[in-house]
Amino acid sequence: MIEAWAYEKLKEDIGQKRYIHSIGVMNTSMELAKIYKADEEKAKIAGLFHDCAKFREKRNLLKMATEFDIILDNVMERNVELIHGPLGAEVAKRIYNIYDEEILSAIRYHTTGKEDMSILDKIVFIADYIEPNRKFEGVEEVRQLAYRDLDKSLIKAMDNTIVFVVKSGDLIHLDTIKARNYLKIRKDLE
Repeated sequence: MIEAWAYEKLKEDIGQKRYIHSIGVMNTSMELAKIYKADEEKAKIAGLFHDCAKFREKRNLLKMATEFDIILDNVMERNVELIHGPLGAEVAKRIYNIYDEEILSAIRYHTTGKEDMSILDKIVFIADYIEPNRKFEGVEEVRQLAYRDLDKSLIKAMDNTIVFVVKSGDLIHLDTIKARNYLKIRKDLE
């Protein structure tokens, strides 16, 4: 159960716009948990706090990651947008008293994915991508897929993300490649 103070603290830390997004991810995570028979309370918590390290005032994420003893790979050091996943897992633990490893994993990997994701990891990853406030080319197709075939929606979302990252000239995190390939191989074997 999420206590009232945590909602207020989260809104204060991440700002109104990001908070609205987080509520959307929370609600979408709960809907998907119901469909895929996952723990709805864990989905609610992970969805709400997935962006808890996207602070409104631009704190030094690299410095914070170092203070929290988070070891960043060379991709995260160059693409600071990815740091809020692993940093968020630590913030969730240290500030919001969330200690459930499944929830922390879903927060940690909601931006990159990982090989052999749990059902909760998958739900929060795709909920972040498709929540109702998201509006970009290709989101509607992934949104519809998510309610029919979770793994197919993840593959499509990762494909779209990889193309976007390549076009923008940024680095692709290896966890995303591993996650996509793992899902693709499993789907091909079905």
